[in-house]
Amino acid sequence: MRQILRTSLLTIPATVIVGTLIGYWSNSGFSNAWYIPLQKPSFQPPAWLFGVVWTLLYTLLGIALVIVINASPSKERRDALWLFGGQLALNFAWSPVFFGMHLIDVALVVIVVMLVLALTAARYFRRLNKVAGWLMLPYLLWLCLATALNYETGRLNPGADAALLGITGARN
Repeated sequence: MRQILRTSLLTIPATVIVGTLIGYWSNSGFSNAWYIPLQKPSFQPPAWLFGVVWTLLYTLLGIALVIVINASPSKERRDALWLFGGQLALNFAWSPVFFGMHLIDVALVVIVVMLVLALTAARYFRRLNKVAGWLMLPYLLWLCLATALNYETGRLNPGADAALLGITGARN
C-alpha cells in the first residue's frame, strides 16, 4: 500500500502538472490570438470546460497508470506502459502542434495516432486491471470529441492551417 501511495503522489500530480504546463506554454485555448478569430464547430464546448475536463482526465489517467505500474511485472504490463507513454507523449505534443505551430492537419494526424494508441493502451490496462481500463474511458470519449473538433476547425477555416497537407481542406 505504501508503494501505491508513493507512486500516486508522483504520477498523478506529474501528469496533471505537465499537461497543464504544456497547454500554458503553447498558449492553447481561447486566449490564443491565432485561434480566437477562427470559426468554431457548432458542437464546441464552452471555453471554461476544457480546463476542468483536462484536469479530471489527467487525474484519471494518473490513477490508471498507478494501478498498472503496481501490477505484477509481465510483458503485457510493459507493453501497456509503452503504449500509455506513447499516447501521452502525443497528447503533450498536440497543443504545441495545433495552437503553437498552427498545423491543423498535422495535429489531426497526431490526435488520430494518439487515439489509436490510447485505445490499445486502455485494452491492455483493462486486461491487467478492469478498473484501470475503465478509468481511461472518459479520456477516450474526450479524444473522440477533440478529434472531431480538430477536423472541423480545419474544415471551417480554409487558409488557417500553416501546413500544406490538405487533409481537412484548409490551406494557406
